[in-house]
Amino acid sequence: MQQEEIVDEQDDKLFEHHRIVADPKQSAVRIDKFLMARLPNVTRTKIQGGIHSGLVKVNEKDIIPNYKVRPHDVITVSFPEPPRDTDVKPENIPLNIFFEDDHLLIVNKAAGMVVHPAFQNWSGTLVNALAFHFQQLPQMPGNDGRPGLVHRIDKDTSGLLVIAKTELAITSLAKQFFDHSIERTYWALVWGEFDPDHGTINVNVGRSPKDRRITIAFPDGDMGRTAITHYKVLKAMRYVSLIECKLETGRTHQIRAHMKFKGHPIFNDALYGGNEALKGTVFSKYKQFVENCFKIIPRQALHAKTLGFIHPVTKEFLRFDSELPSDFTEAIEKWEHYVKYT
Repeated sequence: MQQEEIVDEQDDKLFEHHRIVADPKQSAVRIDKFLMARLPNVTRTKIQGGIHSGLVKVNEKDIIPNYKVRPHDVITVSFPEPPRDTDVKPENIPLNIFFEDDHLLIVNKAAGMVVHPAFQNWSGTLVNALAFHFQQLPQMPGNDGRPGLVHRIDKDTSGLLVIAKTELAITSLAKQFFDHSIERTYWALVWGEFDPDHGTINVNVGRSPKDRRITIAFPDGDMGRTAITHYKVLKAMRYVSLIECKLETGRTHQIRAHMKFKGHPIFNDALYGGNEALKGTVFSKYKQFVENCFKIIPRQALHAKTLGFIHPVTKEFLRFDSELPSDFTEAIEKWEHYVKYT
């Protein structure tokens, strides 16, 4: 489920990985839906497989997949393997440090680097690198195994991250993120041209009940959480646009979900349908051009460009601005040239 695959056959000994106590006012809801809302990286199929295999129990008893959770129920999820240690293994991985003082540092993360250890990515992460280069970084409560982190960006998104080096810094920065007072600007290459060329997307987002890897929009506002993205077009290139997105909130995959909702998926964002030629002609030369651009930037064209916040100690407002990585700029140049000469 979260950390291990559910198996069809289980060993004699099981190790408890999750224990969840239902709220005293818990309404009757199917166990699979209940667990999907509380465990990341899990599908209903895996949960049901775990129930059939006896890996999911309620009040220490086996259940059926359509069991309805009741108030005070104790739900446990177990696996044949013991839980993974949350201790982070230090790894000598170079860091691109953009700024550093005694209280914090700004890292310019390359695309392809996972921010913290998690399912299928237990090593080679930014946190593994931080553990090697810095000792005794603070951790937010409930954020075991993620020293220094107060926010994160996706594996294939490049750009700026702030890392706390002291307890004072992590408390101050966490509050600023909670209050949505952090200034965060992303640049994205998206499919199509916008009309109007600037605006605000105020649409709830949340995990898709069909695919937990994906965040989707809930325009009716009946599900998900408030998500606000301010956008403006920096360069319109007929088939694609370079846009700036300023985050008012910072939900998981917020920009990617909002752009998908608006009909402008991020260029080469495979998870959100941007890895196909969504605009343009049917001619084979054009399709080959698009494929060549996908090879130039083999990931979603999204970059965390600026980061601004109040320094935890000096109280000075700091703003950092990063250059676009070479794969991003090369893709833009290719599109500029294409629309100029076709």
